Amino acid sequence: MKLQELMTPNPIWISPETPVSTAARILAKYNIGMLPVCTPQGRLRGLLTDRDIVTRCLAADRDPARARAETVMTRRIVAGSPAMDAAVAAHLMGREQVRRLPVLENGVLCGVVSLADLARREETEIDASDALGDISGNLSRR
Repeated sequence: MKLQELMTPNPIWISPETPVSTAARILAKYNIGMLPVCTPQGRLRGLLTDRDIVTRCLAADRDPARARAETVMTRRIVAGSPAMDAAVAAHLMGREQVRRLPVLENGVLCGVVSLADLARREETEIDASDALGDISGNLSRR
């Protein structure tokens, strides 16, 4: 199974200039844990997670209304492509310790796949379980 069959297409994203407080409201409104940070052309610049907001903004005593997404986002991007096999993506997610994988086509964001997306499909359930085990197991080594 390919990521294009599993991914959430056309995900919500924010610009690098978006205030962190606005991003937090978007995360809450849509009950999601990550927002891609993109240029107006859809080029991925980073990922803003709920954890980024807590650790790099709130815990650092920064004002979320004044801090911009680009100042607290995760800049290291691990991504897949629409044609990537789901099992390969699950392995990549486990190895890189990420729960959500942006999907890029020609450098432009076209979707997002989460471990939950992989786990919902019987064909990839074991791969998702292995990936989660890799992520969770590596947390104690940080």
